[in-house]
Order: sequence, then structure tokens, then C-alpha cells
Amino acid sequence: MSNAIKVYRHALSGHCHRVELMLSLLGLPATFIDVDLAGGEHKAPPFLDMNAFAQVPVLDDQGVILADSNAILVYLERRYGSGRWLPDDPLLQAQVQRWLSVAAGPLANSAMKARLITVFNAPFDPEPLIADAHELFAIVDAHLEHQPFLAGEHASLAEISLYSYIAHAPEGNVSLEPYRHIRAWLNRVEALEGFVPMAVTKVGLVN
Repeated sequence: MSNAIKVYRHALSGHCHRVELMLSLLGLPATFIDVDLAGGEHKAPPFLDMNAFAQVPVLDDQGVILADSNAILVYLERRYGSGRWLPDDPLLQAQVQRWLSVAAGPLANSAMKARLITVFNAPFDPEPLIADAHELFAIVDAHLEHQPFLAGEHASLAEISLYSYIAHAPEGNVSLEPYRHIRAWLNRVEALEGFVPMAVTKVGLVN
């Protein structure tokens, strides 16, 4: 595979880790370019020319520019994958899409934001975010009691989309101790060939 893929990212962003993990699982080499978020690099040209929403990650695949981590996951699977991560079967594909929506909605608005407080000093009220994260995790844990992966018997884009912010939820003071099925699921994801971890930040329950 070509090594011309570039990813503009922040190393502590779970959204960016999704893309790094997908590339590694597909065996695709890439160059990772760190964006200075604290310095506002993402809010000025030339970054805004790649993503007017001023967000990382951004993928540059030999001139094909894509933003939004979940959109990038779908692109990489369809461009370089074999259908393993996003099945063609309509029902299975819909089940995967459901979890991509969970990643972009309930997960982003709970555990992810709670982690932003401790890692990036975001000005949010932690208590409702932590409570919402526990409500979500209880649902996910119950779901995983009956199957090994989120969309069935095999790992999919659902795993890649949700893994980072669930695994790192303790950094935002969201304990995973009550959720044994989630913890077993995390172990299964981490056992996938090509798995790469995201750097751990010693904050929240991790410090």
C-alpha cells in the first residue's frame, strides 16, 4: 500500500485515534502530522482550507481530503478494506451505522466531554456528563452481555468508533469497574491483529 496517506491529528484525541487504529488494522502506512490545537493552528489557514469546521482529524489520501473521523473510517474501509469492517448486508450495515451514531451522539456528549475537562481543561460541568456516561455504559454493557462485539459476532467499524473514548473514560472520572462486559469487550478489541493503543493521560481516575 502507498505510504502517501497523511493524517492531521492531535495525539490525545480519541477521534484521531479512531483513524490511526483503522489504518493500523488495515495495514496501511501513514504519516501523522500533529496540529497545534492550543496554538489555534486548526482555526487558521491552511488547515481551514482542509476542514472549515476547524476539527481534527483530517485525512489526505494522495489529494483526497476528508474530515470527520467516522466518515474517514467508512472511506478507508470502502477504499482499502474487504468488507470486514462494514458488511454489505443491509441489516448488519444498519447495525454498524447505529453505533457510529452512538459514537457521534451519546458518547461524544458524555464520556468524551468529561475527558475534555481533565485532559484539555474544557469549561464543562462534569457531574451531568459523568452521569450520562454511566447511563450510556449501562446500555452498552447490557448489549454486550449477549454478543462479543457491538454489531454481532465480528468486530466492525462500531468497535473502532467507540473504543477510544470508552477505554479512556476513566481519564474523565468515569469508572469502568461496574461494566464487566464492556471491560471484556475492550480486551477483545485490544487483541485484534494490528491494534494500536492511544496514549494514556494520567488524569482523572488514572492519576
